[in-house]
This record gives sequence, C-alpha cells and structure tokens, in this order.
Amino acid sequence: MTFPKISTSLPDHTQLPCEDGTFVKNFQEHPQSILLTDSILPILNRRHPDGQYCIGQDSGIYWRITDSALNGAEAHDWFYVPNVPPDLDGQIRRSYVLWQEQVSPQIVLEFVSGNGSEERDKTPWEGKFWIYETIIQPTYYGIYEVQRERVEVYRLLENRYQLMSANEREHFAIEELGVELGIWQGRYQNMELPWLRWWDSQGNLLLTGEERAEQERQEKERERERAEREQQRSDRAESELQALRDRLRAMNIDPNVNNDD
Repeated sequence: MTFPKISTSLPDHTQLPCEDGTFVKNFQEHPQSILLTDSILPILNRRHPDGQYCIGQDSGIYWRITDSALNGAEAHDWFYVPNVPPDLDGQIRRSYVLWQEQVSPQIVLEFVSGNGSEERDKTPWEGKFWIYETIIQPTYYGIYEVQRERVEVYRLLENRYQLMSANEREHFAIEELGVELGIWQGRYQNMELPWLRWWDSQGNLLLTGEERAEQERQEKERERERAEREQQRSDRAESELQALRDRLRAMNIDPNVNNDD
C-alpha cells in the first residue's frame, strides 16, 4: 500500500482544531454518551485505581497529518482508552492525537442517524470502517442504529474486524472489562427510547449515579418500612400481653407469680 505524503511536523492536541462547526445530529446523542460514561465509571475506576484512562464523547481522534488538519481526524461519538493519563500535563485534551498518545482506544462507538453506510464505509483513506480497522484499530468498534434499535459490534482479530455474535441476552461481551453492551428500552433524561447500555457479565444492568442513588433510597425506604412493621408487631404483642395481665388480675391472679408448683 502506498501511503500519502504527509507533513514532517507533528502538532499536538493544543495546535489542532477541536471542533468542525457541525451540529450534533439529534437530541439523543449527548444524553446517550453521558449514559454510557456515567454507568461504566465504577467499573473503570476499579480497573484503573491509578486513574490512568480517558473517555472521549463527541471528540476527535487525529490519525494522520494533512494540509487541512480536520481531514486527518475522525469524530467519534464515544470512545474509551485504557492506560493513558486523563489529561496531558494538566491540560484538558482538546482531541485525541494518535501520534502523540501512541495508544489506540479499546472501544469506539458510533451513533447512527442515517442508514449506517458512512460507519461501514471501507474505502481506503476515506471510509470510517477502513480507518478504524487499518489505522486507529480500536479493539471493539460498535455501530448503534437507534432507528432500527440494534447495535453491531466488531472485534479486531489479526488486524481485521470480525462481526461479533450476541449472547443469549442479546448482548455483546467486552471481555477485557467484564461487561456487556446491548440495547435497553426505558426512560432517561425525560426521553423514552432504546438506549445503548452496559451490563455486567452476569447480566445485571450497570446503573447511572442517579439510578444508584434512587436504588439506595428505595432500599432505605424498604428497610424503614420493615422496621416499622417489626415495631408494630412488637407493639401489638406487648398490647396483647398487657391485656392478658389485666384479665388475670381481674380474676385475682397475680400474673407475676409462677403458679406451676
């Protein structure tokens, strides 16, 4: 393969554009990214106790140097990179620059608004699929089609993407993280939609911080109600015992005296 001629200078993330001026394609995209990030953070924090990882949401990955800088970048809806610092020299990343970082993302996810042809384009040096498979090479590449309520996940094996098969729960296992990726129908941020979400390897939904707080609130409420029921049973038992004592006294029997002898 003949590689295109590129500039010899190597700009870093502070010298490259961090946006292309286009609108987000629909109102689901930003909440979808937040949902994925929020729910997987506990997993990533346990996996990286040193905090060495980063997540990109609607951010660019620069994979080659071109005269027009943005032509050498791909805008990804969501991606995760292990074993890199969360910032660079105390600066928030403006983009993810492969020749600067030298670590490929482990997961890249694309949210499809159209028919998915752009995300499956294998045209050399232009098509997203080709760029991911050949240059950027994330271990997992997911294409989420909200209108069709489906997700395709590819895994990189011997430098080629292989379409993964879903398990019995219709999820795709991300073995390195011990999680599964799939579609969840429900309400999030006031929108009832099919959402792309994570589960653990046992099939338990990974909750957002708000969902975890609500779950804890409900558990505390159930515990309070249980304690109230126990107290009510204890009060009834005490009331019945007191009524029995009163009846015995009315019969001139001292309830405090053992009459077995």
